[in-house]
Amino acid sequence: MSDLGLTWWGHASSTVTLGGVRLAFDPVFPPQLAHLRRRGDVPPPAASTADLVLISHLHADHLHLGTLRGFPATTELIVPMGAGRLLRRLPHRVTEVPPHGTLVRRGLAIEALPAHHPPHRFPGSRAQAPPLGFRVSGSGTSVWFPGDTGLFDGLEEVGEVDLALVPIGGWGPSLGEHHLDPAQAVEAVRRVGAQWAVPVHYGTYWPLGLELARRTRRRLFVEPPTYFADELRRRLPGVRLDIPAPGAPIRSD
Repeated sequence: MSDLGLTWWGHASSTVTLGGVRLAFDPVFPPQLAHLRRRGDVPPPAASTADLVLISHLHADHLHLGTLRGFPATTELIVPMGAGRLLRRLPHRVTEVPPHGTLVRRGLAIEALPAHHPPHRFPGSRAQAPPLGFRVSGSGTSVWFPGDTGLFDGLEEVGEVDLALVPIGGWGPSLGEHHLDPAQAVEAVRRVGAQWAVPVHYGTYWPLGLELARRTRRRLFVEPPTYFADELRRRLPGVRLDIPAPGAPIRSD
């Protein structure tokens, strides 16, 4: 692993620098999303800088038009097949990619991977697109961002990766079969053979009106990284683990 840097901005939103290329995964920065309120600071303007933005699926906590408008018009948006119609008013170049599709951008190979997650924009919406994960590789280094997904047969086909940005939680009082809990996230890291794991998708958005559900909030909002760290050290002690604070950059070296 070389020339690999990462900044987690909260929820699933992460910026990875690989081979000198700046990649933004599922950037979502507003202080509030419908009934969800952000806990913690809104990311600074520097978070809205990238050569490529990769969007995993249509849900509003992963594809947020207001956040995307903040990126320079020169930024290319790589999205699931069928998502382009939602982005037609943006000035950016939009490239749709299907599951198992591949692209080469700025010397990086981008593989779109299937994910086990609902395809719609919101329940009952006619806007649908197959959810994706991404494997990005270049300069002898690879990054896996699975988007939102539950465990499913075929994760092993991702192949060994250097860095896994693995989701470990959510934003509500339950996760369901289409998300990973901390123990399942460790299993996903094992299946793809990651050398370095950084947990994401937790501790950022929480529903208004559930502040008094303290036990649930602690279990699903505050404690997932502790559960994940304990399980990873027990099952995969050789895997590097970083749990960065939002906005705190980390590097592979």
